[in-house]
Amino acid sequence: MSRNEFTGSIEGISVFDQKPVLVEYRNGIISGIKPFTVDSGIENLPFIGPGLIDIQVNGYDGVSFSLEGADHPSTKKLSVDAISKMTEELWSQGVTSYFPTLTTNSHDLIIHNIKLLSEAINDPANLGSIPGIHLEGPYISPVDGYRGAHPLTHVRPPDWQEMQDFNRTAQGKVLIITLAPETEGVIDFIGKCRENGITVSLGHHNGSAAEIHHAVEAGARLSTHLGNGCATNINRHRNPLWPQLAEDELTICIISDSFHLPPEVLKVFYRVKGSAKIIITTDITSYAGLPAGLYRLKTGETIEKAPNGHLRFSGQDGGLYGSATPMPEALSHMMNVTGCSLSDIFTMASVNPARLGNLNDRGSLEPGKRADIILFSMEEGRMKIQKTVVGGKQVFEA
Repeated sequence: MSRNEFTGSIEGISVFDQKPVLVEYRNGIISGIKPFTVDSGIENLPFIGPGLIDIQVNGYDGVSFSLEGADHPSTKKLSVDAISKMTEELWSQGVTSYFPTLTTNSHDLIIHNIKLLSEAINDPANLGSIPGIHLEGPYISPVDGYRGAHPLTHVRPPDWQEMQDFNRTAQGKVLIITLAPETEGVIDFIGKCRENGITVSLGHHNGSAAEIHHAVEAGARLSTHLGNGCATNINRHRNPLWPQLAEDELTICIISDSFHLPPEVLKVFYRVKGSAKIIITTDITSYAGLPAGLYRLKTGETIEKAPNGHLRFSGQDGGLYGSATPMPEALSHMMNVTGCSLSDIFTMASVNPARLGNLNDRGSLEPGKRADIILFSMEEGRMKIQKTVVGGKQVFEA
């Protein structure tokens, strides 16, 4: 790689066709991709792919975008500097773009945090790695099980005026919203989101097949962490899962951290939708990066983080509380369970999230795209990030 920031070249084995390529970039933009011949030692070349894009990041290392972290010395206040440090941590995991995700909360708190995120989006230190915001709620199901860990007191029906307030505060950078398709007024709301360039995802809901279909007709295009945000006991046939798998226009987001979905479910989801209609996300929370242990929420509940990263409400029947598994481990697990290829993985973790998140300037190795590039190796079935380049600038090297 050239020492000149934002302009240079980098080589490796393409994740898309398994052939050696030289990726050139100028002023932070990919300017060309050239094949090259390796006489010997090709096995020593790293793999090269576009940077990973995570559309659901709730927090990291004690910092929460929804200010619902634990009462613990490691917990940090949400700030522009804290967000920049989080961005650096994600770069080390190959994530070059991510969507800070704000979960269900009061109007004032969401507005307050959006203001901070808006500053972070415009902060040069983040190198454009925060293209927009994902609102997961507050327009979700109030029903236990489907609501998940979202506080009932702040769940409410869709409100377009409030949504406009959120998006104005974000300077038009609310790019994804998760909502329930069975709520009153949702069809008109989805249509207005579509008209304003906001991708609608269905999640934390108990929508019927008809309600899901009407939402898709209105413009919904995603399913948020399918298989989760769902009640434990459901009708075996008439439930929210099958209709979302059956809707051809829906791309499903999944958390492949080995805890949220059993291997057989991952296999079925992959076989039904294929790599073209799946996005892999981490759903990581503020507990990612923190040591294993017990953490008490301000609500009085206790979160348990196991040494293997399993995150759940403490107790015998404790449910999941987001994830603490970084993207390379999630992708490795997906490959090992389904047998999918590296090309499939980068379709699900780079190409698709860029497309569904309306990020036309990134997500693939093509001339004209941002030079968001990662180098990595595969060691015993696990992805190891070696180098991360964001907008033509090297930001991490192992």
